[in-house]
Amino acid sequence: MLKYFLWSYIVTFAGLTGAYLWGEHTHAGSGFTCIFTALVLGILEVSLSFDNAVVNAMKLEKMSDKWRHRFLTWGIIIAVFGMRFLFPIFVVSMFAHLKMFDVAAIALSDSDKYTYYLHQTHAPIVVFGGMFLMMLVLNYFFDHKKEIHWIKPVEKWLAHFDRIKGIEILISLLLLLLTENFIPPEAKNTVLISGISGIITYLAIDGFTHYLERREQIRLQNCSVLGCGGLISFIYLELIDASFSLDGVLGAFALSKDIIIITIGLTIGAMFVRSLTIMLVEKKTLKQFLYLEHGAHWAIGSLACLMLVSAVKEVPEIVTGLTGLGFISASLISSILYNRKTNKGEI
Repeated sequence: MLKYFLWSYIVTFAGLTGAYLWGEHTHAGSGFTCIFTALVLGILEVSLSFDNAVVNAMKLEKMSDKWRHRFLTWGIIIAVFGMRFLFPIFVVSMFAHLKMFDVAAIALSDSDKYTYYLHQTHAPIVVFGGMFLMMLVLNYFFDHKKEIHWIKPVEKWLAHFDRIKGIEILISLLLLLLTENFIPPEAKNTVLISGISGIITYLAIDGFTHYLERREQIRLQNCSVLGCGGLISFIYLELIDASFSLDGVLGAFALSKDIIIITIGLTIGAMFVRSLTIMLVEKKTLKQFLYLEHGAHWAIGSLACLMLVSAVKEVPEIVTGLTGLGFISASLISSILYNRKTNKGEI
């Protein structure tokens, strides 16, 4: 275990030390409070992102060791400074028509004002992520070639939907239009554009990934194509991670309004999720637990729906976390029972 989580422990120690120093710097005597808040945020991030780790592991199994390492190193930098710090600032800057440096200054000096701006951009952010994840889930279940099913009556029925061309896009757009009906008039256009952007982003990345995979299958690839394939898969993983983190980043402001403490806490959680992902890949956990992959996608589907709901009405983080954890736990138990049954049959 130490092999996989060593860097996570190091980041945790460094992060909590930084949280203490930052707390003492901003308000003498609040160092330990900041440590506690960062720890809670880290645990929250891990609990909300276990399904993310499973999905990432599925993709990493097809990647080279070099790109797996880059996912753990480059990826954590993108996840931390990109999604947990810069992305909220960029979104606020875009929708509030302010310069990024001004927004960053507000985030560091006036947390209440920054939280207000971020709240105004909540709907388009979560709708973008919700649409991206919805496309991911529908493409997974709409596959008549898939032979293994967990919730068999439902999944067998869903598997045949891929015979209807473009059905995933149609369903996603219908869900987007349904959501938009409950959005305030002044935000309708923004939410619609964000949702369509989420669908287009998924189609672009997924389509190019499949193109490269077909090139590899017929052995027409060269070194540059192999490198690009790794890069595209890396980008694909980062976008999935970004979509998963959107709700968590916004929900973190319910626990703290200090962007530095939020970034530290979510960094700790993101590092453990990446370490867990690498462990799942190298220990081939997905092959040992047959239905874990299915449970993760049901969890993603529930998260996508809850993100769309949260664009209209606040959804507590505990609901999101417990829903995903429920699907993961149920699929894990089903996998264990299946393995026991199989082993008894062999005996």
